[in-house]
Amino acid sequence: MTMSMTGYGRSQRTVEGHDITVELRSVNHRYFECSVRAPRAYGYLEEKLKSYLQARVSRGKIEAGIFVQTVEGPAAEVQINQALAREYLQALRKMGGELGIRDDISVSTMTRFSDIFTVLKVQEDEDYIWELVRPVADEAVQRFLEMRRGEGERMKADILDRAGHIREMVEQVKARSPETVRLYRERLYQKLQEILEDRQIDEGRVLTEAAVFADRIAVDEETVRLESHLSALEDILCSQGAVGRKLDFLVQEMNREANTIGSKAQDIDIARIVVDVKAEIEKIREQIQNIE
Repeated sequence: MTMSMTGYGRSQRTVEGHDITVELRSVNHRYFECSVRAPRAYGYLEEKLKSYLQARVSRGKIEAGIFVQTVEGPAAEVQINQALAREYLQALRKMGGELGIRDDISVSTMTRFSDIFTVLKVQEDEDYIWELVRPVADEAVQRFLEMRRGEGERMKADILDRAGHIREMVEQVKARSPETVRLYRERLYQKLQEILEDRQIDEGRVLTEAAVFADRIAVDEETVRLESHLSALEDILCSQGAVGRKLDFLVQEMNREANTIGSKAQDIDIARIVVDVKAEIEKIREQIQNIE
């Protein structure tokens, strides 16, 4: 199945007291490239998700985000420096006594001294957290791949349609090529008549010249190869797995054959057809740049 390299997928769930969101987006890229963002406390999830994606995606530049928030149960432990708190309390009372200030020290007063408190993140088992994240990642990846498949199928249909147009134009070139030789032979005969006037024209010489010309402008091999490339293009598009690089190489070969036909065929009608063929090939090449 043809896959686009452009895609987006998102999933959010609350699992065992954790609010988890996984978000993915990608654009075309020559190779697989992935960057993952995660909260600092869950930085270990970045490599896990990257490896998970690499097993499912061959090409594309992916930006992924993991967001984890604890909604139930303690996310952190608060520790109090009792010795430092006593020092603050004694200092406040001493200041009050010396200055004659009423002693109204309360717990809320002590909370203003932030260095009394130390907040420690509750350590969570990395494998346990990944097992919570994984089903959310599964759903996000499924939506991500569905979008890539849908876009890929639309590109496939467009490429096949353009390949069909190229086939029709190749048939026009094949039909026009013999006509070009016939017209050349007629022009040659007419020119010789004008030059020789009443003298006898060597029919054998005319035929020989026409044969040399026909050999020089013959595009039979090129049209056969171009048709073969079109068949290969259709086969690859209908195959499984990543096909973008194969298609890219094949389109280069198609363009080479079209250029050769254009340079060999000394006929304005064929030249116009070749211009249209190359335009279709270029549009196919643009589409292929976004195929995985």
